[in-house]
Amino acid sequence: MKDITIYTKDNCQQCKMTKRFLTDKNVTYIERNIDNDPQYIDWLKAQGFQSVPIVTSEENELTIIGFRPDQLKTLAI
Repeated sequence: MKDITIYTKDNCQQCKMTKRFLTDKNVTYIERNIDNDPQYIDWLKAQGFQSVPIVTSEENELTIIGFRPDQLKTLAI
């Protein structure tokens, strides 16, 4: 399984739905909460992202912005 990282923030409904979807599909992930760890904000901005959740896979082979179950299901394979 590839390493999956999710960038989230507090009180983000799409973030909660993304985490729930992956958990229900037994996909393990590392969560980086930008409210708790603001050092990730600059990296996300440098990559051109303006909102969360951002889901990245190992070596940035895949990036999913927002709650996209159609794309997230590819991680559950």
